[in-house]
Amino acid sequence: MTDVLHTDTDHEESPDEQEKGAEGEQEAPAEPNFILYLDGERYEEALSGLLIWVNHLLVPVYARETSSSLPWCPRWWEHSEAVAQLYGLWMAWQHFTGGGSDLIGPATWHRDFLGPAMMSLRDPSGPFAGCKPNAHRPKPPPVLDPM
Repeated sequence: MTDVLHTDTDHEESPDEQEKGAEGEQEAPAEPNFILYLDGERYEEALSGLLIWVNHLLVPVYARETSSSLPWCPRWWEHSEAVAQLYGLWMAWQHFTGGGSDLIGPATWHRDFLGPAMMSLRDPSGPFAGCKPNAHRPKPPPVLDPM
């Protein structure tokens, strides 16, 4: 389970890559990592990892009882805002608790990331508004006027 809770986001350059960079060749821009920029198989893989982290670590440890004042959706992955926030929370988790993080990393993650994200997600008017413990309620985005 540790492998899924922490993914390898560090990349060490090979000697060939270091040599190319030293010769002044322009490197290709890095592909986006944030889940909202992904599609197809890359999105499904990212969502699968997020699902494991949310369902096996975040919710059992940090999600308090569900109520109308602290909603949670059993189908949270169907709420784009929730996916975006939870993915960011997971990326921060990996950064602050993974192998190279310092000793205060977990405390920093709790203070700076977990609290604000959970308050936003579980706000009565947040993305899970209207969802019940055993019932998902889809929410269409607001209507936009054409330009």
